[in-house]
Amino acid sequence: MSTFVGIDIAAKTVDLVVRQNDKNSSVKTFQQTPGGRATLIEFLQKHHPKLIVMEATGIYYLDLAVALHDAKISISVINPKSFNHFAQMKLAHSKTDSIDAALLAEYAQRMTPEKWTPPHKDKLKLRDISRQINRLTGDCTKAKNRLHAMTSYEGTSCVVILDEQEGIASLENRIQRLRTAALEMIKSDAEIVQQFNNILAAKGIGEVSAIAMLGELIILPETLKANQVSRYAGLDVRLNQSGSSLNRPGRLSKAGNTYLRCALFMPAMSAVRHDPNAKAFYQALIARGKKKIQAMCAVMRKMLTGVWACFKSNTPFDSSKLFSEEHKKACA
Repeated sequence: MSTFVGIDIAAKTVDLVVRQNDKNSSVKTFQQTPGGRATLIEFLQKHHPKLIVMEATGIYYLDLAVALHDAKISISVINPKSFNHFAQMKLAHSKTDSIDAALLAEYAQRMTPEKWTPPHKDKLKLRDISRQINRLTGDCTKAKNRLHAMTSYEGTSCVVILDEQEGIASLENRIQRLRTAALEMIKSDAEIVQQFNNILAAKGIGEVSAIAMLGELIILPETLKANQVSRYAGLDVRLNQSGSSLNRPGRLSKAGNTYLRCALFMPAMSAVRHDPNAKAFYQALIARGKKKIQAMCAVMRKMLTGVWACFKSNTPFDSSKLFSEEHKKACA
């Protein structure tokens, strides 16, 4: 008796249906977190599925797909268009997460799609290193803030101050070691070196930020469009205009990749100062009544669009292709 599983992916949860003897189980929901993925894998290992199918929905599928692959569980990641055609063939007029999960389980049984292979391990390792650098940099910033507060108070024990200084030095050494390791990995692959140099061509993007962006973007499917990458980074604007809140302004979703957003913030601030195109765009938004943080986030989104274009076209970053000449005229 073969078991097939369909998994419908959402940003925060996944819905799972098990299919045996042409019958579907009730839907089970798991969280899109490391703990939720571990619980899902434990559940699947008890059922020994022959095949699992999920859609390549944006990028939300990736962490779960990698986790399933590492757990030696067979998985197929299919094109959403292929699944839509299958749903139409089955005359499925309704569309909900639970219905999609059941249809994906049937797709696994009847269509026998090819098994999925994850991105190259070296690319995933580079992502892991870049994320660890981000975490340690945050810890280092907090430690420096604590040290500043300690030294501002005359009564702070010298032993405590010395301990904090040693902790900062240790963090800085760890960060430098990881940066060196990341650069060595980048230099070992000619294609990645070219992508790295294309990112560095942007005014405002330094080596550390380029490593962080590269680590996150290098594992994405090249078929993604710019607006999909923006959603992945959580830089898409979500409107909330319901009931009495018709005039409420849109806000960033912040539901995407926080590492990528962090990597873009300081480069955007630098670009607004040193890149005339980004500066004109920023000032034009301010002149239209946007808040400074809103304008800065718009610059971040533009820069991400440019970086992603570099990845797809293998050309150096060029801000003149991102920002209209009309912005310069408006700020002249």
